[in-house]
Order: sequence, then structure tokens, then C-alpha cells
Amino acid sequence: MPQNFDVLVIGAGPGGYVAAIRAAQLGFKVACVDEFKNPAGQPSLGGTCLNVGCIPSKALLESSENFARAAHGFAAHGIAVDGLRFDAGQMQARKNEIVTKLTQGIAFLFKKNKITSLHGHGRMLGREGEVWQVEVNCDEAREVAAARHVILATGSKPRMLPGVEIDNVRVLDNAGALALDAVPARLGVIGAGVIGLELGSVWRRLGAEVTLLEAMPAFLPAADQAVAREALRLFTRDHGLKIQTGVEIQSVKAGQEEVIVHWKSAKDGEQTATFDKLLVCVGRAPNVEGLLADGVALQRDERGFVVVDETGRTSLPDVWAIGDVTPGPMLAHRASEEGVAVAERIAGQKPHVDFSCIPWVMYTSPEIAWVGKTEQQLQAEGVDYKKGQFPFAANGRALALGESAGFVKMLACAKTDRILGVHAIGPMASELIAEAVVAMEFKASSEDIARIVHAHPSLSEALHEAALGCDKRGLHS
Repeated sequence: MPQNFDVLVIGAGPGGYVAAIRAAQLGFKVACVDEFKNPAGQPSLGGTCLNVGCIPSKALLESSENFARAAHGFAAHGIAVDGLRFDAGQMQARKNEIVTKLTQGIAFLFKKNKITSLHGHGRMLGREGEVWQVEVNCDEAREVAAARHVILATGSKPRMLPGVEIDNVRVLDNAGALALDAVPARLGVIGAGVIGLELGSVWRRLGAEVTLLEAMPAFLPAADQAVAREALRLFTRDHGLKIQTGVEIQSVKAGQEEVIVHWKSAKDGEQTATFDKLLVCVGRAPNVEGLLADGVALQRDERGFVVVDETGRTSLPDVWAIGDVTPGPMLAHRASEEGVAVAERIAGQKPHVDFSCIPWVMYTSPEIAWVGKTEQQLQAEGVDYKKGQFPFAANGRALALGESAGFVKMLACAKTDRILGVHAIGPMASELIAEAVVAMEFKASSEDIARIVHAHPSLSEALHEAALGCDKRGLHS
């Protein structure tokens, strides 16, 4: 006899485990199916984000930034560092300790909320009456669980580059790049998006020569172009990343000791480079492999994403989908909020998620963050807007930190003064953007931010000054 549940979640990433917890809080009997195993072969909750994505990459970013500060930044403070050395093993051990602590924390939360954790690959077999049958396969073991509602939270997987085999020895995906036990002398990166820039910058700071090859003709096309231009200047001039755009990869040949990449671009023609390691990060695809048994017809779009309506419902009755497996921005916090909303809708509540107020963050150095419309989007839509911009070079706290590159830009409606977008590149942009998100959620105006007292000296004053700048009344610029 199968175990019976009210809600069964397939996937224990940031969307799935949060959905399971919220559903349990609402009084449902909940199970969560997940197949991820850590390098030791043990079940590990948290999905890509906690195991081989967001969390481990931030740990390595912090380690590499500390190394760079000690090597290049401390002297300005009168701090001399002699005999500086780098221990890749200790850096990886620290990263793994953080990952373990957080994944075990999810297991504790499941136990606390009486959520049944089923380890294995989940596959929807079909519906019997009003109950879905879900098969859970783990190695040789097989069991079936039954549930009234199913939430698909299977996330995404690295998109493959045709003809290129990932072996995580010479040619790496994000998991392989996070697990390097030594600094490669020459690191090639195919893809200059979030993953490529973050991981490329980690190993550049630790001493690797890093070359990023991006297919798009423009650098960071999703960001406000003023931010993208500043980022390109800082990453190449100050941080030594080599970035080429408009690249078409012709071939990748991996040998025992090196990887040879041949490409061409409209600007520079045909080129060849040899790398010790090659990271391939050309986007991510929805993870739907083996999710459905024959005869279970779930509507998907032309790119393979599960189609949902504005509430998260799929084409199948009582089947919901959230996060990366559905169309939309592949952001962990988006998946979590959708998970909460779906659990509450199953309970008959009417939650709301404003997708126009979801923040985007890149944890580079300097950090990049934004929420709302870019200036280019407003121009394309014919929206009459005004803007204010303030440089961190004029911010006392940023100067004291020694991180004065970048700026904050605010865009507001020229007629109503309502904030339409906020864009930042600079120190702690990931934290500063939260104030802008709150403001936009509550339909604030630039004057609202301008009238709020901000602590001095603080980085948040840059946002205050940008708001003042919308009406050309900046005090320090």
C-alpha cells in the first residue's frame, strides 16, 4: 500500500523545501521527494542552490575576496602581510562545512514540521480518482506514494553545448568549477552570465588567467546598460578578466593536460586559445527528465518548461509547478516565494507574488543588483521617466571601506513620481536593493525615499541621493 499524503513535492531545492514547510505549517500531511546525493553518496536536501550553486559559490567568493584584500588592499590601511599563501583545501573544506550545515538544517526543519522525506527520483505514474500516484526510485529500491496535490519543483540543470562533453576534469560545469582543488593557470569560461562571472572572478582573484567567451553581442544584456558598461570596465580594467562578446564556438578539444578552444567573432575573426580548465556555463534547462510516466501528458512550451497559469497551476488537475522548471527568471528566491504562494492556494488562501518586484543580484566584486525596469526597457515602452544617479566615490562609508567603484541609479515616472526601477553596482548592492524592493512593493515615489532619513555614514545614503537626484536636488553631487 502506498503512503498517502495531502501534498507531495518533487524536488527539495529552495522552491520545493519551502513549499513543503509552508504546506506543513498549514496543516497538510506532506512528503518531499528528492534524489540529490553529496560527494559522499549521502542524501542531501537543498537542491542545486545549496549543494552546488548559490551557497558554495558565495563561500568561495568570500574566500577569494579576502585573499585579494590581504594581497592588494590591506597595504592602504597600513597593514603589511608577509608570506601570504593560499590553501585551496582549507577553502574547499570551509565551503563544504557551510553546505553541510545548511543542508542538515533543512533536514531538521523537515523533522520539526513532520514532513516525510523520500529519497529517490520522483516519477508521476498517473491519477487514480482524485489521487496522484508518484513512484520513488532509489538505486534498487522502489516505492509508490499517493497525494491529492503534487508540486513540481525539480529545478534546472546545466544546458549542454553541442559536441562538448562535461567530464569535470578538464571540461567543467558549475559543480566541477566549485570543487577545484588547485588554481588553474589558465581558465577558459564559455558564457559570461552570472555563473561565468562569479566563478571566473573567484579563480582570477586566486591567480588564474581567466578568459570569458560570450555568445551574446552585448555584455550583460539583461542589466541596465549603464550598469553593464561600468561592470565591463571594472571587471576588465581593475580585476583582469578577459571578456569577449559575440563569440561563436567552433570546436572544443580536451586532452590529458589541456583544452583547446577555437572560436570566431565578427570583431576579431577566428581565434584559438589553450586552457588548463574550461568551464561551460551557457545557461540552464528545465529538469524534467524522467518526471512523467507514459500517458501522463503535461503541457510544456517549446523550450521544455512546464506551462503554468498565474497561480502556478499546470495543465494537469491538482498539479502545480514552481521555480526553474517553469518559464521566468531562474532565481532561488523567486522559487521560494512561489512555493509559499502555491501551498497557501492549496489551503484556499489568496496570496500574491509581484514578479515585477523580484530583485536580481550578481555577487561579483563589485556586486550588481537591480529591481524593476531598466532605462532601455522604459525607452522601448515609451514611458516618460526621470532618473537620479549617485556615485559611491562620493559616499563616505564606501571610501572608508575602500570600495568606491560604481553607483546607484533610480528611475521614476515623470508624471506620478512612482519608482519604476533601481539599479546598483557597488559594495553590498545585494543588501541595498532590499530597500528598493520594499519601496516598489508599496508603490513608493522617489520623493518617499528622498524624505526618509538614512543613517550617516552608510552605503544606503547612495540610494537616498539617487532619489534626490530624480528631482535634481541631490545634496552631495
